[in-house]
Amino acid sequence: MLTVYNCIVHEHDLRLVALAALICGISSFSAINLLRHVDRSTNRNRYAWLMIAATSTGFGIWATHFIAMIAFSPGIPNAYNAELSVLSLAAAVILTAVGMWIATLRGGIDHYLVGGAVLGSGIATMHYTGMAAFEVQGRIVWDQLLVAVSLVAGITLAALSLLVVLRRPSTSGTIGAAVLLTLAICTLHFIAMAAVSIYPDSSIEISKYTVEPMSQAFAAAAVSLMILVLSAAALWIDLRFRRHKVEAERMHGLANAAVEGLIVCDGTRIVSANDSIAALTGIAAGTLNTMLLGDLFGERAASSMVEGQAQEAELRSHDGTRLPVELIARSIDYCGKPHNVVAVRDIRERKKAEQEIVRLAHFDPLTGLANRRSFTGRLEAEIAAAGRGGKGGNLALLLLDLDRFKEVNDLFGHAAGDAMLQKVAQCASALLRPGQMLARLGGDEFAIIAPNLPDPQAAGRIAEAVLAAMREENKLSPGGGLVSASIGIALYPLDADEQAALVSHADTALYRAKAEGKDTYRYFEASMGAEARDRRVLEHDLRQAVARNEFRLVYQPQKEISSGRMIGFEALIRWQHPQRGEVSPAVFIPVAEDSGAILQIGEWVLATACEEAARWKNPLTVAVNVSVVQLHNPNFSRKVHEVLLRSGLAPGRLELEITETALVKDMPRALATLRQVKALGVRVAMDDFGTGYSSLSNLRAFPFDKIKIDGSFIKSVDRNGQVAAIVRAVLGLGRGLGLPVLAEGVETLGELRFLDAEACEIGQGFYLGRPSPIETFGELTGVTGPAVNDDARQRGGSILMLEPAAALRSI
Repeated sequence: MLTVYNCIVHEHDLRLVALAALICGISSFSAINLLRHVDRSTNRNRYAWLMIAATSTGFGIWATHFIAMIAFSPGIPNAYNAELSVLSLAAAVILTAVGMWIATLRGGIDHYLVGGAVLGSGIATMHYTGMAAFEVQGRIVWDQLLVAVSLVAGITLAALSLLVVLRRPSTSGTIGAAVLLTLAICTLHFIAMAAVSIYPDSSIEISKYTVEPMSQAFAAAAVSLMILVLSAAALWIDLRFRRHKVEAERMHGLANAAVEGLIVCDGTRIVSANDSIAALTGIAAGTLNTMLLGDLFGERAASSMVEGQAQEAELRSHDGTRLPVELIARSIDYCGKPHNVVAVRDIRERKKAEQEIVRLAHFDPLTGLANRRSFTGRLEAEIAAAGRGGKGGNLALLLLDLDRFKEVNDLFGHAAGDAMLQKVAQCASALLRPGQMLARLGGDEFAIIAPNLPDPQAAGRIAEAVLAAMREENKLSPGGGLVSASIGIALYPLDADEQAALVSHADTALYRAKAEGKDTYRYFEASMGAEARDRRVLEHDLRQAVARNEFRLVYQPQKEISSGRMIGFEALIRWQHPQRGEVSPAVFIPVAEDSGAILQIGEWVLATACEEAARWKNPLTVAVNVSVVQLHNPNFSRKVHEVLLRSGLAPGRLELEITETALVKDMPRALATLRQVKALGVRVAMDDFGTGYSSLSNLRAFPFDKIKIDGSFIKSVDRNGQVAAIVRAVLGLGRGLGLPVLAEGVETLGELRFLDAEACEIGQGFYLGRPSPIETFGELTGVTGPAVNDDARQRGGSILMLEPAAALRSI
């Protein structure tokens, strides 16, 4: 080591040695920086970076050597062989390139060390080839040990430098590697120089083709300048790369914060993709960065994108499936160059929602059948096709409506009603042939379009098959028998030649099927049209009758048969239609119940009767009939309470008459309602006993205050033994239960005598008093009013009648 020291201190110009060391450090730092770029580069520019790095490093090694050689002063004439000098430079560049290529070929310590060793060999080859180019007037003798030490030191330090920089790339690693590479070059050079001993010999001549040391100095200076230029370029490139990398990382971080997929493209080449697009495609972001836009969206979509304009495309995922997406392209500045950023929005949910909207627009969500809109379009198309003669045969329209469907909802709840609708849809759909259509029009209304039937009777066969399937299904269901269907049939062009008329005629036939017993079907007949129109007009007029004050009440007396004492009245409704005249309750009450108008009418009757009774001086009772629709209204008891409060009528003077038919439709609800009414103090009578679902259990379960025997049992009771036996049984039942019995329809003296003999408490009928305006009964109610003329008395009849007891005594 002392030899090396002496060589440097005593045989070299230290200023040039320092310059050589500086050049060596700059070139080493440049080499390490460029090597990192080689390691990060792709195949496209890897070799370009490799040649730049090798050239810079080789020139640095060569310049270091020859500047140090110029600093060496042997004290005798010397010169440099031009060919060997150039060869040494070429060897430095080539072996450096090979070493760097090996080190960056693939990761691994073995490659790092082998590549570094090759680089160290390049340093040694350059040095000893350069020494061979050194010609001096004397003999050169080598110390083999120092030569070996120089080789080991140079190769080892060079290998370590590449290991440090490539194993864990960092700023400190770059600096450390540059120091190691500088030491490798300088250590090898000066140990090798220390191994040289020169013995002057004047007999040795220097070749005339050599280069003077001064010329070699200029060459070294030129190479040094090139090294400085390359180093500066490398530093600029490195800083630019770092800036671009930071910018790219920042933009990538921002892109990853986006929910949508984002792709940055240079033309059609993808240079960056965020995590969202990687998750959407199932392709790693690194792989996406090597692909083209056409690989993901197809060439047509990739080439037709317009900046700022959204367009739909299909995205190819990793498994080849196509996903619907929306693309929006924008221009941005990315790493100092114009690029395009493409936002990729997953629209699968939107597409699904659009499909669902389309489905809901044309299909019923509960049953999955075509809805009214689809039905209308299909019927119009079938009529047009049949009208053009495109199809032979008959076109039939079948309208289907469930009978008593409301009872299912009321008794079992809407979930059971929905299940029933679904079952009806399944039953009917299973019976239809290809080309026939079942649609749900709304509620419990269905329609069947059956084109190209061979004859009109084929429509009836379809209807009968549907009804039979529903009957069979009813047998299997828990509430079997509660729901049936009615079907109306109209034919094109036999019954109508346009859509609206065909639907109207089928609806008319449906009403006829319901009116004639339900659970059946009917074809449209011309005579039905007038009846249906008349019924609809009647329904319309009924809804307006209360507001127009067309209704009035008449009252029929109720008396004790034994004493003739007046007990009260039954309020009966009459309708004076402005065009039809007097309309019978037997005609308009069923229509009101079917149309729902009975609720408004029933409330008017109850309120009017209570207000009238509240004005009577004599505390007579007033009986009001309650329909099944009213009874099952959840607000019925509250309505009764409000009427009593508003009118001021004592609750004990109001008697509600309810038929047994109204009870059996929903017994728990009816019982709860009647208990609420009884809690108000109102009396409840069972009306028309014996004509409905008469059950002794109902008399025990429901809180009745009176039993009314229907007038059909009183007629001719004094002459018909069987009828008399029934009436006696009912009267006995009433006495056993402690319930008074009222006999309706007493029209003759014989009937009155029979009832009195059988101890019937109360009677009502034409013999005891006809229904009349309340003014007719002013003497009984105690209300003094305008004089009642003879016509009124004749209409009332009851005032001219004998009292029941007097009539019996006169016999």
